[in-house]
Amino acid sequence: MKHWIEAARVRTLPLSVSGILVGSFYAMSQGIFNWKIVIFALSTTLGLQILSNFANDYGDGMKGTDNEDRVGPKRAIQSGKITPGAMRYAIFITAFLTLVSAMLLIYFSFKGKYLYYSIIFFVLGILAIASAIRYTVGKNPYGYRGYGDVFVFIFFGIVSTFGIYFMFSKQMDWLLFLPATAIGFLSVGVLNLNNMRDEESDRKSNKNTLVVQKGGAWAKKYHFFLIISAMVLMLVFALIFDFSYRDPSPETFNFDIYFFLIAYIPIILHLVRVAKNKEPKLLDPELKKLALSTFLLSILLSLSLIYFISDLIIYYTNWP
Repeated sequence: MKHWIEAARVRTLPLSVSGILVGSFYAMSQGIFNWKIVIFALSTTLGLQILSNFANDYGDGMKGTDNEDRVGPKRAIQSGKITPGAMRYAIFITAFLTLVSAMLLIYFSFKGKYLYYSIIFFVLGILAIASAIRYTVGKNPYGYRGYGDVFVFIFFGIVSTFGIYFMFSKQMDWLLFLPATAIGFLSVGVLNLNNMRDEESDRKSNKNTLVVQKGGAWAKKYHFFLIISAMVLMLVFALIFDFSYRDPSPETFNFDIYFFLIAYIPIILHLVRVAKNKEPKLLDPELKKLALSTFLLSILLSLSLIYFISDLIIYYTNWP
């Protein structure tokens, strides 16, 4: 069990649900909510992430990409802790369970009333599962051609955030595009860190990630673009949405709520460390830090969406 938990890469899981949290609480801020949708959206997203991790372990292990040159913890196939046959079986089981979860999510979201929407989301689910596997598995995996960033941005940013909101509301709200893009950028940032760390070993194994194609100097600039753009997009979203507490009592002081900016502190510190870094191997701890910072940002933003934090402050401090 210990080896399977390691292969699932638990540290990547909080990042994968960030879009689900923001999209769900955005719907809640509009008075729309259903716990069944949230539960199965979370299980489907976590299933996709674990599936992607298993497939990545299997694909890189079988291609020899995970070798003695690789930085970071040894993968399950690479270390021999899990056999290729067992990992193939795990990939199949995880894909099946993820598909079942996705179908239950579609059922509780549309309940046979919106056949067209159900078909679209079913196709999206199949594509997501296939993409998670094909990232490193097969004769011509797209992760070896530098397209991994596209998959992460689309499915863990746009589809995750927009998709869950649409399942609640049955409509599009283009303001949500701002945080969805931000979460997508931050998720790609974690992948980019991974590729920056593994640049040398990936180049030797002909894994042509964007970092291998463009070089480490370009990757660092790209990383700053992703993270800073995400921070700006989140702030613009907050300004447009107008995170503020408005008490009907005229003598009550009105104040804006931007508590999600607290999450910018570890993100900025992360950027400082990346800027100073001259040894890609030392970037490994930054993956976890950026992933958890993104998760923290999504939580604080979600709470701000329903004015939960402001209510607590007023209740416990007896704000005049």
